[in-house]
Amino acid sequence: MRISEILASLEKSWERDDILLNLKKGLGTDEIVNEFLVKNERQIKELNSLLRPEDINLLNQAEKLSNCESKLINEIKNLNYLKNSDNHHFLNQKNIVSSKRVSSNKISSFMINWSNKFVIIALITISAIALSKQAWA
Repeated sequence: MRISEILASLEKSWERDDILLNLKKGLGTDEIVNEFLVKNERQIKELNSLLRPEDINLLNQAEKLSNCESKLINEIKNLNYLKNSDNHHFLNQKNIVSSKRVSSNKISSFMINWSNKFVIIALITISAIALSKQAWA
């Protein structure tokens, strides 16, 4: 199986909506990741055997980017919390709930689109690397 096929299959298995549902049900991130690894063990092992050092470097960069995104989300969340705490006595509870709902929808939409674009770019890059290696081999 080619890298691009494996990645496409793994991407189908990692449905963001399903992950969010599992998180809402109370499953921990470790549980979700371990379940994914068990369900896709064969494909992950095959993908791992096909990865070259350049691909590993790309994955390391993707991991750093994901960590950076996580920190950004955390900082935005903390800023929102501090801002809402400072202004709490000026706003009634109803306005706070509605503004949070609107901003959370915008933030969710932004992060999903941004994250999806990143995953697609990463998959295309890995596929291009693999195809170029095959072409030169």
